[in-house]
Amino acid sequence: MKHFGLLPRILLAIVLGIVFGQFLPMGGVRIFATFNSIFGQFLSFLISLIILGLVTPAIADVGRTAGRLLLATVSIAYLDTFLAAMLGYGVGILTFPSLIGQGLMDAPMEQAETIAPYFIINIPVLIDVVTALVLSLLLGLGIAFDQEGLTTLKSAMSEFRSIIGRVIKNVIIPLLPLYIFGIFLMMTVTGEAYHIISVFAKIIVVIFILHLLILLYEFFIAGAIVKKNPFRLLWNMLPAYMTALGTSSSAATIPVTFKQTQQNGVSDDIAGFTVPLCATIHMSGSAMKITTCALTICLMTGMPHDAATFIHFTLMLGIVMVAAPGVPGGSIMAALGVLASILHFDADQQALMIALYIAMDSFGTACNVTGDGAIALIVDKYYRKKE
Repeated sequence: MKHFGLLPRILLAIVLGIVFGQFLPMGGVRIFATFNSIFGQFLSFLISLIILGLVTPAIADVGRTAGRLLLATVSIAYLDTFLAAMLGYGVGILTFPSLIGQGLMDAPMEQAETIAPYFIINIPVLIDVVTALVLSLLLGLGIAFDQEGLTTLKSAMSEFRSIIGRVIKNVIIPLLPLYIFGIFLMMTVTGEAYHIISVFAKIIVVIFILHLLILLYEFFIAGAIVKKNPFRLLWNMLPAYMTALGTSSSAATIPVTFKQTQQNGVSDDIAGFTVPLCATIHMSGSAMKITTCALTICLMTGMPHDAATFIHFTLMLGIVMVAAPGVPGGSIMAALGVLASILHFDADQQALMIALYIAMDSFGTACNVTGDGAIALIVDKYYRKKE
């Protein structure tokens, strides 16, 4: 099981959930409904702690390097992440209703909840999600601007991040396939599993096309600014794309991204600054993927999906996702807070988002790191102009 990755386990859980849903008696289904109820409560309890434990030290770490160069890089990365997410929303609004059809306007998760667990354990949250996010921003920025004076607080938050990371790695991730098995088991019993799978099979194709569009507009803009062929620049970044596709890790791809960015003509200093930083803060592919999947669930369940709601969602998503690197499924784990607080996703909908995200994780990571090369080109041009 050590080498049996999370994606194969989730796919196996989905298949087994559909298969067992065909013949498992209701008594057995209620056992898994009970587990899902408890796990869902625990996941809801953890969301605000995940935000506090991951976002605070991430913002503090980003603030280590001061100056206009940092501000320019962070601004470009954040703007691109937001634009990519809104591109996903815009395309989704135009195309997803016809892909989903009119037969799925009632929430599938609500039907699954009619299968009652044997018992329920309520786990109250310590602080709500919005409070956790504001507190994380306050603490993170405070530490960033006073690195020497707040060493104790910084150390405490780093240790808390380690605890949260271990809980995600050793508890949430191992139990997640069983939770997803229970969701698809209950959806099969209520007759919704086939509809959900058929819809998301179409949505995934759209997401792959959107990844390509994001890379094209990133390098067309960068190429126009540095006056170089955008296709050549993008081609030079292909080794970084393929490495990220294989590793699903922005951090593991940094050496390759750095080398290919240099090949595109970026100076050593700027490449060494922007590539590691953007691996932490630039999440264009991941943000687009989360936004489109969330929009799909909103459309399927009849939840609010107006432009104002999703602009608010994507603006906050770009902030919380700085906590993503170094944590298994980090981007979607960091996004759970805004999914719950802004889009009002329940635990089952969050678990479905996790499953969908991880199924396409490597493609989002590849889009992220390849786009880092475009940002490096723009920042290098800005730096040379300042000199």
